[in-house]
Amino acid sequence: MRDLLQNQSVNAFLWVPFLMAFGGALYFNFPYEPNTCLCICGAVVCAIIAVLKSPALVRAVALFIFGFCWAATFTHIINTPQIARDMHGLDIVGTVEHIDYTFDKSRIYLRIDADDIGAGDDDAIVRVSGGTNIVPPNIGDVIDARIGLFRPSGADAPATFDYARWSYFNGLTATGYINSYTVIEPGDGNSISTLRNQIHQAANSFLVDTLILGYKNAVPQTDTPIWTATGVGHVWSISGFHITLVSAWMLAVFYTIFRLIAPITRRIPARIPALICAWGGLLFYLFLSGCDVATVRAFLMASLVFAAFIFGRNAISMRNVCLAFCVIFLMNPHYVMQPGFQLSFAAIFGLVWLWNDVRPRMPRNKIIKVTYTAILTSLVATLFTAPFVVAHFYSLPLYGIIGNLVLLPIFSVAIMPLVMVGVVTSGFGWTWPLDIAESIYDTTLSVATYIAELPGATITLPHVSNIALSFIIVAMLCLIFVRPIRMKVNYILCVVLASVGVAIIAFTPRPIFYATNDHELVAFVSPDGTIEFNKSRASNHYFTFDTWKQINGTDIDTPNHRRAPDNGVWIFNTPGFNLAYIQKFVPLMQNIGALCANKEIDYIVSYFDVDAPECNNKILRGGFVIYEPNRIKYIRLNRPWHNPPE
Repeated sequence: MRDLLQNQSVNAFLWVPFLMAFGGALYFNFPYEPNTCLCICGAVVCAIIAVLKSPALVRAVALFIFGFCWAATFTHIINTPQIARDMHGLDIVGTVEHIDYTFDKSRIYLRIDADDIGAGDDDAIVRVSGGTNIVPPNIGDVIDARIGLFRPSGADAPATFDYARWSYFNGLTATGYINSYTVIEPGDGNSISTLRNQIHQAANSFLVDTLILGYKNAVPQTDTPIWTATGVGHVWSISGFHITLVSAWMLAVFYTIFRLIAPITRRIPARIPALICAWGGLLFYLFLSGCDVATVRAFLMASLVFAAFIFGRNAISMRNVCLAFCVIFLMNPHYVMQPGFQLSFAAIFGLVWLWNDVRPRMPRNKIIKVTYTAILTSLVATLFTAPFVVAHFYSLPLYGIIGNLVLLPIFSVAIMPLVMVGVVTSGFGWTWPLDIAESIYDTTLSVATYIAELPGATITLPHVSNIALSFIIVAMLCLIFVRPIRMKVNYILCVVLASVGVAIIAFTPRPIFYATNDHELVAFVSPDGTIEFNKSRASNHYFTFDTWKQINGTDIDTPNHRRAPDNGVWIFNTPGFNLAYIQKFVPLMQNIGALCANKEIDYIVSYFDVDAPECNNKILRGGFVIYEPNRIKYIRLNRPWHNPPE
């Protein structure tokens, strides 16, 4: 055992980013807000302890606490303005910071005075959607707009996506709609956002919007499920795939150019200036694509690879990946909670482990070697990202490997090059490269549709709790970081810990009753597993239906079944408890006395704030879910990103 522990010292640094990440994740899932001053002091002290020479266990604990404290400190540093309530019919003056183009509408990001919406003294960023009748303004324009704003909603169930938290850490105060606007002062048109807007208008192609400009929702909505079912949905999020292609092409072009310049190549190898110029091009592409977290990760990795090539060091290594992880975590610790970050790093860690540590034996035949490499790469990337895909999307594409092998080469050698050429030519009015790219896209989509329609193309899986996902992540880390001596202890630890995580998922019960925080929407689960709602539509909880159906294992494409009330009262009887739900005021006033006196009714849930001292013990408030036989779990909405500042 002593020899085994001593053998781990070589990989000690590799655990650093994950210790910080687990600390940060604990903070984001903490039931209440810790003391800010203690967290600031804790971050400083733990950072010093982690840097100094101290026992490994002490440094590990310090890194974990640092991650927790840094996440808490960062939360209060950014202090994103928040609104206290939904607002309608506002006349707001703001500057157009950015426009996000989707397939059927545009989303306009406005920088406004936070005091105009009662959100403080700083500037605030709000995102308003315009319909087909709204022609988007230009980036930089100062406009007088008539808009409505909504507060970002919290989680719909415990350990599910919290849009309020996501908005807070991405600098978004509110979302809403825009009815009309008037340009008060035209913008100067000298920003990178203006250039992105000009490229969008000149190209007029959703392929340019997604593959070059980074607009994730520009793909037609009818096509998105097909790409997801075939496992190539990542193509529409600019990450390592795109950065690798773009860097390879630019490196080839600059290398060819510098090979022709003899005064330079006689003094230094042509690869050095070529790498520097290609890196500058990648930096430009990073800003042009919108600087998404997956793109930043891929750019940092490419930068480390370029630096390694220049200085003659090992280009692809676990240490470089972990270094990029640390940088991104320090930039914004909430990134560790976002799907793009988790999927991106899971794939790259798996691939680096495969080719640097496992080193599979390659066949000699070049054609077989290429095929073998593609299959192995797709398999490992799929396996390492599968837990996060299931945790965030509740489904898993079974034919993802086939989709990647068949479809990705088409994007690599045909669609992506034509789109890049089309970006340049569209500035001169030549759009034929984009027309060809869209024709190839249509053919590729037909192939993807065939794969997506194969039996069992996508399987629905149960909700993955945070503790179960943590066990699976640690299992993967043990597999790639633990250095065995004789017995393959890393594989043993991986299997044991992953089995614990899977067991937790399998034995975790599903809720049988759901309620939003305002009790506008509730859901009942019958003994046969059918989920029913108190209403079939709810504009304030549009995505809640899908979340609850996914947790229940129901296909989100199924209609929202509505349970009819009895004289305005829904009665939900189960072996463990009986619950009454009332949505309208008149039935509440008519029935509250009888429900309070009825000893067979264990819980009362109402859309209105009920004040009944004689039965307050029965009244449930706030958002919650109930498990069999009688266990209530509340949705915590008491963190800084849920409430406006005092």
